[in-house]
Amino acid sequence: MNANPNIAEVAKLVSDPSRAAILTALLDDRFYTATELAGCAGIKQQTASFHLAKLADANMLISQKQGRHRYYRLKDSNIAQALESLLNMAPPAEIRSFRQSAEDKAIRKARTCYDHLAGTLGVMLTERLVNMEVLKGEEKDFTVTEKGAAFFKELGIDIQNVKRKRRSFCHRCLDWSERRHHLAGALGAALLDAFIRMDWIKRRPQTRAVTITPKGKKELERVFNISIEKELIPS
Repeated sequence: MNANPNIAEVAKLVSDPSRAAILTALLDDRFYTATELAGCAGIKQQTASFHLAKLADANMLISQKQGRHRYYRLKDSNIAQALESLLNMAPPAEIRSFRQSAEDKAIRKARTCYDHLAGTLGVMLTERLVNMEVLKGEEKDFTVTEKGAAFFKELGIDIQNVKRKRRSFCHRCLDWSERRHHLAGALGAALLDAFIRMDWIKRRPQTRAVTITPKGKKELERVFNISIEKELIPS
């Protein structure tokens, strides 16, 4: 008798193309209605509701009712990390239209990976932080140097407060499009929040891709020596 958890049941849930599309859409750590997720997956709202119920029963989602609508989100960062690991093994999506091509480029350039930055921007930021001796790379995690604590304080990030959160502090996350690591964990989330608060980047509706603002382009070059036009995929 096999007493191990039944991984086949999880694989069965994720292997359905519609459910896979819904889960991928939810990787941006935002709440969506069944209607919005139906649009992301290219299915009817009733079908999306069926799939969402299955995923909720499997404890992969949380939901919240507000007014006439029910909103869904991934349960936590552990679910997101497992899904990102699957994306690293998955073959590239087939591009069939100009719109898909534009979205693919935007996703690869700069996106959210649940609650932190990913894509070319996320990887480059992480590498700059290491080169600037703000972070020190370990096998699985990063550590913040004394210089790094002062650096993050200038961005409005209190390292001690971030460390108190009941989750991983700052670990490596393998980027599926870059095949290199970016910064994840509570510190990665705090950095994303800081960039949004300072108006360096903006979230885009119904996509994980983020927009780098004119102010963000200027500040990323000043602080991190990242030239958006030269080093990132053109928009």
